[in-house]
Amino acid sequence: MKEALFYNKLKDSWVKCGLCPHYCVIPDGKAGFCGVRVNRGGTLESFIYDKVSSMAVDPIEKKPLFNFNPGTLVFSLGTLGCNMQCGHCQNWEISHVILAESFDGRKIYEIAKERETELVTAERSVELAIKNDCDGIAWTYNEPTIWFEYTLEGAKLAKKEGLYTVYVTNGYITPEPLEMISPYLDAFRVDIKAFNNDFYNKVAKIPDMKPILEAAVLAKNKFKMHVEVVTNVIPGLNDDDPQLKAIASWIADRLGKDTPWHITRFYPHLEYSGLLATPIPTLEKARSIGLDAGLEYVYLGNTPKHEGENTYCPECSSLLIQREGYSIISYDIDQNRKCVNCGREINIRLTA
Repeated sequence: MKEALFYNKLKDSWVKCGLCPHYCVIPDGKAGFCGVRVNRGGTLESFIYDKVSSMAVDPIEKKPLFNFNPGTLVFSLGTLGCNMQCGHCQNWEISHVILAESFDGRKIYEIAKERETELVTAERSVELAIKNDCDGIAWTYNEPTIWFEYTLEGAKLAKKEGLYTVYVTNGYITPEPLEMISPYLDAFRVDIKAFNNDFYNKVAKIPDMKPILEAAVLAKNKFKMHVEVVTNVIPGLNDDDPQLKAIASWIADRLGKDTPWHITRFYPHLEYSGLLATPIPTLEKARSIGLDAGLEYVYLGNTPKHEGENTYCPECSSLLIQREGYSIISYDIDQNRKCVNCGREINIRLTA
């Protein structure tokens, strides 16, 4: 356990957490919404500081990040817990773990015992990244925001060793911690799950999506991180034209037309196991909406061998990066990050 950052002590040993927009006010002996940051006698502590539930060497394309150090390997780590409780979460067995009873007695997914974890220091995580010939390190699989103290230390150490750093995040973080980690964080791969609060309330169990949009804008425009956006398109929930147009227009207006947008296919799972997988024509329609909004890099995900996995030149439409799954088949961008056919500069971030 480690004392948490970003909290205030209140009367009678209560504390108020300021790490994410839940701003949980927590009595002694209870946890915040995430279930892993716990008040012990008026001190907020992280129960997951160096607990790792999942480790893997991944292609960076799996995050998915397509315009960030393409073709490289990234050492990926996850822990337990989340500050959302998405009803369609593919990684619910680690993200929905509650290590201590939350302040409001919330038990959405009750798990009898903690999932097995391994103690891995931040120093060791960087050593493992280097040992496995990775170019970077990513905190992923569950929400990295609630693992903040560990990811901050790991990011500092990773940058010293010349590794790039990645948050694969739901974006539900307050500005202060985002600013603290920003000098050490290269990429912010953020979900924009929908474009209305009804969806976020029903599916993710948070009241307001505005802080997510604000965090993405700060990451891109103020802190100069590389940002890519993912929307998992779910039939009947966020696949309508007005909502998809709103997401595409917002990305173009607030993050820039060169910001990649990944539109990924939903597969039935957990609370939403009764739904059908997203039809490919729905994804293709969404991609057209993104391109019509002026977005230069709109990708389809969970659609093997579809042309929507590839990168095309926004100027001459030449095929620049051909992908098959997570593998790069061809690459036609020169060392100055320009299209080899027309010379257009391509928004490819290279940090190695």
